[in-house]
Amino acid sequence: MKMAGNRLWRQAAVVALAGALLSGALWAQAGESDKREGSTPTAAPNPESKPHDSEYLIGPEDVLSINVWKEPEISRTIPVRLDGRISLPLAGEVQAAGRTPDQLEQEITTKLKNYISDPEVSVMVQQIRSKRFNVLGQVVRPGSYLLTNSTTVLDAIAMAGGFRDFAKQKSIYVLRRNPDGTEGRFPFNYKDVVKGKNTEENIRLQPKDTVVVP
Repeated sequence: MKMAGNRLWRQAAVVALAGALLSGALWAQAGESDKREGSTPTAAPNPESKPHDSEYLIGPEDVLSINVWKEPEISRTIPVRLDGRISLPLAGEVQAAGRTPDQLEQEITTKLKNYISDPEVSVMVQQIRSKRFNVLGQVVRPGSYLLTNSTTVLDAIAMAGGFRDFAKQKSIYVLRRNPDGTEGRFPFNYKDVVKGKNTEENIRLQPKDTVVVP
């Protein structure tokens, strides 16, 4: 009995030792894994990225947020006047319409250099009000709507709440003022387009286009 007991004790000791060694190995592997994971650098945000679209052309009535670092008296939110200009302290009158936010930043920076050492200027388009189109006639909500780069005739009708009961859905058209002063007219047959016919009539709208629903 004594020999059997010693044998059992030795077996238990071996099992315990093996378990301890295995546990230590696992902890070591986990530590190495943590080190490897910890050594991977996290991508930092690009400080040069800007919240506005650098290709967007500012237009009259757009609302701009202009910030001049450490100059709260100059920083402000301001709409672009109908003549396309804005007025800022020290910088004076500045042409905004027809320029991108980056170009306007450079113009304001140049003007402020006469009064401020190394001015840091940022310009953001806070509200786009210059790019609009109109929907008239037999729709639920006729009026003026903000235009995006992808707005189509179908989008315009949906934004206006859809048709009234007696709308002539086959006789819709888009009026567009051409650069030479003439007016173009583009037909749009809603019945055909929604069936997949003549889909080229579902044109992308341009600023100041008017969708007419007879």
